[in-house]
Amino acid sequence: MIPALEAGDRLNRLEFERRYAAMPRLKKAELIEGTVYMAAAVRFRHHAHPHALLLTWLSVYAATRSQLEVADNATVRLDLDNEPQPDIILRVKEEAGGQSQISEDDYIEGAPELIVEIAASTASDDLHQKFNLYRRHGVQEYLVWRVLDGEIDWFCLREGEYQRQIPDDRGRLSSDRFPGLVLDVPALLAGNLADVLASLSYPSPTPNHGLQ
Repeated sequence: MIPALEAGDRLNRLEFERRYAAMPRLKKAELIEGTVYMAAAVRFRHHAHPHALLLTWLSVYAATRSQLEVADNATVRLDLDNEPQPDIILRVKEEAGGQSQISEDDYIEGAPELIVEIAASTASDDLHQKFNLYRRHGVQEYLVWRVLDGEIDWFCLREGEYQRQIPDDRGRLSSDRFPGLVLDVPALLAGNLADVLASLSYPSPTPNHGLQ
């Protein structure tokens, strides 16, 4: 009999996957630095709705760029002690020069270019353990929405360290890696999805579809 997966278990990735697969009703569990974390019930305003807004924003951006893929709650294999399940990822396809791959059993292996997490506040593991984990594995950009604080943190990897993006005079943040990926933070915090999407710019017809 396969033991049940429980929060706080100390496992390697292979045993984590074995137990996770044996619990098909479990919606989200992560392995971070060898420890199992399991999500609580998802609240609407604290997580589900913010998640939907950012997922829509990234999906619209990727829709005109054929070499990009967006995923919702995809398991990411980073190493034997770490298998997170980020809220949202944006990746460059392997054939377009991306740094992650899709395994034969249909998991992401390696670091996606952009990871998004919805966090309750600065006390969240998303700004501590995951911050260091994603930096170490070369996730190029890491965006965290601290819902209770009403803040967006967008970090870009530069010379091996995460540096926080500085908003422009209209409160907008822009990607280093993805041209035209602009986030109108005041509009997002106000729940104005139309203005959030209007801040995106669309690629000219170049061979790399506008990516650097």
